[in-house]
Amino acid sequence: MSVTLKALLLAASSAIVAQQAAAQSPAEFFKGRNINVYIGFSPGGSYDFFGRLVARHIGKHIPGSPTGVPNSMPGAGSFTAANWLYSAAPKDGTAIGIVSQTMAIEELLKNQAVKFKAAEFNWIGRATNIVEVTFVYAKSKAKTIADAKLHEIPVAGTGPGSPSVGYPLLLNALAGTKFKVIGGFRGSTEGMLAAERGEVDGGLTSWQTIKVTRKAAYDSGQLRVLVQFAPQREKDLPVPAVVELASNDADRTLLTFYASGGEVGRSFLAPPGVPADRVTAIRRAFDAMMKDKEFIADVDKAKAEFSPMTGEKLQKLIADTASVSPAVVARMRTLLQPK
Repeated sequence: MSVTLKALLLAASSAIVAQQAAAQSPAEFFKGRNINVYIGFSPGGSYDFFGRLVARHIGKHIPGSPTGVPNSMPGAGSFTAANWLYSAAPKDGTAIGIVSQTMAIEELLKNQAVKFKAAEFNWIGRATNIVEVTFVYAKSKAKTIADAKLHEIPVAGTGPGSPSVGYPLLLNALAGTKFKVIGGFRGSTEGMLAAERGEVDGGLTSWQTIKVTRKAAYDSGQLRVLVQFAPQREKDLPVPAVVELASNDADRTLLTFYASGGEVGRSFLAPPGVPADRVTAIRRAFDAMMKDKEFIADVDKAKAEFSPMTGEKLQKLIADTASVSPAVVARMRTLLQPK
């Protein structure tokens, strides 16, 4: 048999297998399989918490009851995972992921690490929105955000395109702060541990993470929050919302746009090209999981934030990001260039 004939037979066989798989119902396809949940940040933070929690619970709600398996894939502010999910992951419903909430914004900003189109992913659903904050430890010269305008404040960064880098750069440009981003950290937990060791003054994490894992340090003043990245202040957090630091409407619009990533929060996506019936099955499974008593009990036990959104609404939210003024995008691109 010639090499050409063998190749043709192999291609034909693969096509038949693909057609057979496509003809299966979601229950038939998923039965006995794994659903791999790829987590774009290192263990310990809220991305990892929700990634592992969803992996633990989602299988029982998907037709065919597949097994959820968490997979850590940190790197490049989670874009290692996002790029892999977009271009290389199986497009059959067996791979989903959780990556940076600012991915759609970073695509608009033409971040060189971005090799995907956010709107082409199949968005599965959101576990919660997030209020992120910049924190420092007691040794820092910054007791308030005003102090960060007077002194250089080294903070941990998890990679270009992540909010841990973007927010300090924007505040330096628009509010006159002097944050110095120290890169090389794979996640917010690593950054927080570095701050505790005195390697940096602080970094970026969620307000909920502080309330759950560092409450004693916050209550004692050992850990201080300087600013919250939200359109308005949280009731239990008496520090400025980032939009309050804008000195004019143009700056306020820009900061509001960047802070909109908090609405995406801890959301899950599947690669482009997954059959529509499987996307629908996973979305409805996600919705059912958000109401599952055992899932909610795990969320409550961890004292985690919880504010679900359906995949359809999330898909629209991502698409709407593209409607922002090109002038705002162009200005933000300039401001986010490291000096």
